[in-house]
Parts: sequence; structure tokens; C-alpha cells
Amino acid sequence: MRILVWLFRAFLFLTLFAFALNNSQEVVVHWFFGQAWRAPLVIVVLLVFAVGCAFGVLAMVPAWWRHKRAAARSLPPPADLPTPPSPDPKLPDGI
Repeated sequence: MRILVWLFRAFLFLTLFAFALNNSQEVVVHWFFGQAWRAPLVIVVLLVFAVGCAFGVLAMVPAWWRHKRAAARSLPPPADLPTPPSPDPKLPDGI
């Protein structure tokens, strides 16, 4: 099984590497107010993918928090914990 996983990883790496080599031409991204950015196409594609992933994760955070709060509410109350020993009256405070 481990060999299949490594073969899949190697295939994925080689596919992405070939994609990067085939898309090395420069493209221009036009922003607002006449601003333009020149970069290789593969960099632009990877940047857009990373930004999309970040937005997806940020969009899921409120749902994760809701589920976490609901799970915390559904837990049973904690069992009685042993009480800590009382301080020794013979010792002065702060020791």
C-alpha cells in the first residue's frame, strides 16, 4: 500500500511539474486604475488557487466554531474531581 501512495505522489508531482514547465510564458494581470502585473502563468494560477483555498477555509471557520460549541454543550458534566489539599497552617503565606 505504501508503494502505491508513493507512486501516486510521484505521478502528481510530475504532472504538476510538467504543467509548470508548459505554462512558463508571461501573462499580464490587469488590476484597477491602470495597474498591471506581469508574471509567469503558473505563478498566477498557483496564487489564485492559494487565495481560493484561504477564502474557503475562512468561510468554514464560523461553522467549525458552531459545531465546536454544540459538541461542548453535549458533553456530560465532568466527574467530581478531588479537591486540592488545604494549605498547611504552620507555613507562612507565600511559601
